[in-house]
Amino acid sequence: MNIPLILSKVRDGVVLSTGELSEFARGLVSGDISDAQAGAFAMAVCVHGLSEEERVGLTLAMRDSGNVQQWDLPGPVLDKHSTGGIGDNVSLILAPALAACGAYIPMISGRGLGHTGGTLDKLESIPGYRTLLPEEEFQKIVADVGCAIVGAGQGIAPADKRLYAIRDVTSTVESIDLITASILSKKLAAGLEGLILDVKVGNGAFINDPVEAKRLARSLVDGANGAGCKTSARLTDMEQPLARAAGNALECRNALEFLNGVNQDPRLREVTLSLGGELLCLGGLVENSSQGETQINQVIDSGQATERFAQMVSALGGPHDLVENYSRHLPEAPFLYDLVAKENGFISGIDLRAVGQVVIELGGGRKQQDDILDLSVGLDQIAGLGQAVQSGDLLCRIHAKDEESVHSVSKNLLSAFTIDRSQCSPIPVVGELVQ
Repeated sequence: MNIPLILSKVRDGVVLSTGELSEFARGLVSGDISDAQAGAFAMAVCVHGLSEEERVGLTLAMRDSGNVQQWDLPGPVLDKHSTGGIGDNVSLILAPALAACGAYIPMISGRGLGHTGGTLDKLESIPGYRTLLPEEEFQKIVADVGCAIVGAGQGIAPADKRLYAIRDVTSTVESIDLITASILSKKLAAGLEGLILDVKVGNGAFINDPVEAKRLARSLVDGANGAGCKTSARLTDMEQPLARAAGNALECRNALEFLNGVNQDPRLREVTLSLGGELLCLGGLVENSSQGETQINQVIDSGQATERFAQMVSALGGPHDLVENYSRHLPEAPFLYDLVAKENGFISGIDLRAVGQVVIELGGGRKQQDDILDLSVGLDQIAGLGQAVQSGDLLCRIHAKDEESVHSVSKNLLSAFTIDRSQCSPIPVVGELVQ
């Protein structure tokens, strides 16, 4: 394997062959490729990009670097993936809701990436919850419960697992080519029959430009459909948090409150119903997405989705009474501070990248690949765009380990909120469907 030659080709924009991409994926798994070489590859791809053929080749090479799941279940095997944002805890609500509708959801999720939170980190705020399972146990839980949200184990796209972690610390997260290959390699390895992609657009997303976001959606949809998995993508807004919380245990608490019918953020509900309705249609469980939305709504309101979530948590090692007693089990930060407005007006903008960085600075996200997270810290009660505020009104509540941490982030966090005299027009949370 001539890794320097492969790196020089990527650096110079020379098209790599399928064989070279397969060699590179195998080297990531075997350890023959160093972190420095993997980082160089990621940076070269980020700068020069890949051709469509290379993108598909890298996706399949990373998928085939491990096991590809095979299923024999009485319903469709489906999944959802988000490209990441602030307060995006849809997976924790949607996976059990889909299971309650008759689908099977083997959801392979990731950790925090860049300024955005990760589903696995949120779930690991639940005491005892296991995110890494043997393949046989994973398949059994999916068959018995209908859903399991776990990480990619050693057998699922291990080449992507290594490259994914390196991207987080080499400023190469935003590459459409690497995003596409990373997402699809894990999803295709899960043996899916249908997939819905939530492609975020806005200042809190990895892609701010709607044109680029649609390009990513098209890249993902074409790649997955080309591999035989029925796939659609929905563009959704990330100019403000999807839920009113940012941080691992806080977002988990927010999702549990939602499932229990308490404090259901309208934006979070709209995105959850839209994605779930389209996915049930892709899986053939309903005739159209509107019928699917109705079913998702029914299983949430009836408590069936909550029951599935409780079963999943218990099967994965978490508390049997989490749904009823989440305040007892989820970690809580020892120091709370109310960040308040300094003037009267309307919130006209929120710098969500700054908000995400605040969570990282508090200890809720990673600066280095091996950082240990404080799962209790973050923000909640976050004010929304267009909201009227007066001086002294709450903009958000900071959950921190100590007073010093609050002082270190409060100035930047306050400047993340723009307050004007005129009210801004609302931005639709659910946008275009890409098929």
